[in-house]
Amino acid sequence: MTAKRVLVVEDRPEILELILLGLEGAGFEVDAALNGREALELQQRRAADVVITDIFMPEMDGIETIDRIRAEYPDTRIIAMACGGERKQDYLKVARQIGADATLAKPFATADLLQLVRMLMREEPGAS
Repeated sequence: MTAKRVLVVEDRPEILELILLGLEGAGFEVDAALNGREALELQQRRAADVVITDIFMPEMDGIETIDRIRAEYPDTRIIAMACGGERKQDYLKVARQIGADATLAKPFATADLLQLVRMLMREEPGAS
């Protein structure tokens, strides 16, 4: 059985590195992008099973990224993540409304992220 692929879209290198370490340590095959535009290029080359995307990024933000991935890759599961104080819940709610399967507020524990990724990979697309 092939490793499940995860694409992480995060513009802050220190956060990206922590997420990558956690996912790779758990046995996932992981690609990384610094913005939505890079993520779409990677997804077109080799589609991931799960995309984890930040909301606030340069060039193409997470909302547009979610919208495009949902339209072009309807079976891909999407996790949106955001920080931003009290307003982050508003942005995460919008992410859910446009197609994210799950959301995470930063900061979060690696164990919580891994649990969410594993849960989404077990579900059939469109099950949530």
